[in-house]
Amino acid sequence: MEAEHLTKVFTQRGKASFKAVDDVSFTLKAGESLGIVGESGSGKSTLAKMLTRLTDISEGTLKFQGKDITKRKQRQLKEVYGNIQMVFQNPVGSFDPRRTLGDGIGESLRNRGMKKEEALKRVKELLEQCGLDGEFAGRYPYEVSGGQCQRAAIARALAVEPKVLICDEATSALDVTIQKQIMELLEKLKDTHGLSFIFICHNLALVQSFCDKVMVLYDGKVVESGKPDNIINAPQEAYTKKLVDAVFE
Repeated sequence: MEAEHLTKVFTQRGKASFKAVDDVSFTLKAGESLGIVGESGSGKSTLAKMLTRLTDISEGTLKFQGKDITKRKQRQLKEVYGNIQMVFQNPVGSFDPRRTLGDGIGESLRNRGMKKEEALKRVKELLEQCGLDGEFAGRYPYEVSGGQCQRAAIARALAVEPKVLICDEATSALDVTIQKQIMELLEKLKDTHGLSFIFICHNLALVQSFCDKVMVLYDGKVVESGKPDNIINAPQEAYTKKLVDAVFE
């Protein structure tokens, strides 16, 4: 994935209001993990929505596997976004409460023509890959813990065998013990599936342990980027130093 000068301008009554994302560029290679860090309001989640085309890109270019996908419409994007999946901060809210976890995980499989019995078998395999017993397919989101629901959300993302997994604060709503378990699962998936990750987070310690490189966002702009160890041990910008101090003091 290549992003060149991505900008998102939100307008109000036809007039430019503010730039939530301002001239952001990066490259994500196969098998790499890119951490995107910053405080709330820094533009992280807006950038994630741009990358998944949940919100339109005002300026700049987004490429996937060398192809420009910036202006592609819904039907054209369908094939692209089989390769790019997202895991959200609130796992329970990302599932339909009226349907079982298995229904939610298997929906994309059924939409691709897989028979119901075969899809259920695959759902149970995916749940087991993510550390849950296959019987969780029959449970509803409100019947499981936050950590279990996040594992199910990761299983759902893996169902279409993506190449890129975007995690938008995917561990921040979990307690420290469960957070560690989810990070261990993501590390395992990175090794076994060869996935590339965009890991959006406000915790530099997690980024340091998981990512190959990191971008620091402030007010929609990239203020610093590089290898996590370099950013953490020798931050060049005052804002980055503030983030580091908040985690490592």
